[in-house]
Amino acid sequence: MVTRLYGAVCIDGVRKTEVRDLFLEGEMIRSELATRTRIDSEYKLDNHIVVSGGIDLHTHIGGGKVNIARLLLPDLVNHRNPNSDRMAAEQPWLKPLSSPVPGTWETGRRYLEIGYTACFEPALLPANARHSHAEMADTPWLDTGGYLLLGNDRLLLEWIRDGVPQEQINAYVGWMVHAHQCCAVKVVNAGGIDAFKFNQRHLSVDDSHVHLGITPRQILNALSQAVDSLQLAHPLHVHCSNLGLAGNIAATMATIDAVEGRRLHLTHAQFHCYGKDGPHGYSSAARELADRVNADPNLSIDVGQVQFGQTVTLSGDTMHQFANRKLARPRKAIFQDLECQAGCGVLPFRYRQDQYVHGLLWSIGLELFLRIEDPQHVFLTTDHPNGAPFTSYPHLIRLLMDYDYRMSIFSRLHPDVQKSSPLPSLTREYSLEEIIKMTRLGPAKALGLNNRGSLCDGKLADIVVYESCENPEQMFSQPKMVFRRGQLVYRDGVFLADSIKSTIVSSVEIEPQMDAMLKKIWRTRYGYSTEMISVRTGELQSERRIVEEN
Repeated sequence: MVTRLYGAVCIDGVRKTEVRDLFLEGEMIRSELATRTRIDSEYKLDNHIVVSGGIDLHTHIGGGKVNIARLLLPDLVNHRNPNSDRMAAEQPWLKPLSSPVPGTWETGRRYLEIGYTACFEPALLPANARHSHAEMADTPWLDTGGYLLLGNDRLLLEWIRDGVPQEQINAYVGWMVHAHQCCAVKVVNAGGIDAFKFNQRHLSVDDSHVHLGITPRQILNALSQAVDSLQLAHPLHVHCSNLGLAGNIAATMATIDAVEGRRLHLTHAQFHCYGKDGPHGYSSAARELADRVNADPNLSIDVGQVQFGQTVTLSGDTMHQFANRKLARPRKAIFQDLECQAGCGVLPFRYRQDQYVHGLLWSIGLELFLRIEDPQHVFLTTDHPNGAPFTSYPHLIRLLMDYDYRMSIFSRLHPDVQKSSPLPSLTREYSLEEIIKMTRLGPAKALGLNNRGSLCDGKLADIVVYESCENPEQMFSQPKMVFRRGQLVYRDGVFLADSIKSTIVSSVEIEPQMDAMLKKIWRTRYGYSTEMISVRTGELQSERRIVEEN
């Protein structure tokens, strides 16, 4: 099957932005065809742009805490909520989501309807990895993958305390990534989730775990070494210590120092760059973090942008979520301990324009976007659903591309935010090419997805066609057409084909000695066998794609 797209402006951040022909031959993009190749269909696309499929490298779409959030929030489902009209007016980007945490089918549809074709669950817990994969397999039209949550599992922490050789930790991380069919490693509040189980309420980078005596610095250093030794494509993906606390920029800088120059990705960084100098004891430290990212080619972030309105926060960082329990709106919460591996806390939350800290969070996120020079080192996320649902991405893109519109929102914020924030001085407006790099090319490179992210010859034919429009929010809210692996699956609001998807994993060799060791000690330590937690390829319920083959 060969398709020709012509008349549109092709944008990918690699080749020159220009009107040119694009051919989809089978599952691949071709810039030209062999002589006499038959063209089966063609589309004239004047006044349109063509880009590759969007890639969201941090979005909570599968796993235990996602389902807890769905169960916790029946009152936020729009058709049941008496305040749904007010909510829709405050956050129109939610429409037509039924809830801030929609089900799998709705999640897949809505992502495709804004032009995304691959999404990654950033906190896949070993104890419920099988369920998480099943849930992602049930999310249609999206290629998916998971980051294995480590850094609070008791076995690893005890080995670090005992000073086992780094090679043993490397082998353990490799075994875990392979056994749970993941493509990266994630750390949430290194050591802090476990320390909370001993009633420790604070653990910064150089504080000692009250029971084990180790520090987050030791955990981060060991895991960053393991990720590099295993040659995982994506850097260690880190949720820093002290999330949300005034002055936590110090912990963020210490986290960067802890990996000693190795590759590092800081997630939802907006929640980790606060100072203490503001009128209410909170201030922006976005410039300090942005300067560090600009100076370090091994460092990248995603922002986790806050948007105003109702959402739900869900996190493995039980320590932080417990501290915020009284801020929940509506006033309810669920906390859970998980198999000596991690924990979670789920709280509904409403961000308000008239609240000083909430307005500051919104402005800090935008500061990071605007201060970081290379859009391939800062990625567009809302930490769905923590900062806002992913359906707010078109709105966020408009904020980045339109200074006047950005300032129209800023003018509604708490007066102290307007007095103290440097946002008005940041007049940068993202170009369309920079938005495409941030949402396509950059994430593909960060994840080692070598056959995605651009329109170059031989790349996977995940193609999105948008109708050109002066209002970028309107343009990115609904593409004209979406192709998945060369097949037209969506056009003018109508889904035309069944789901096409695969699971993306990393190829990691298991060391036989580690396999034998874990088989012996796992049942005694955790009460079940390694066979119970190992996810086999056939269980993924979709095609399995190795990162290195992409």
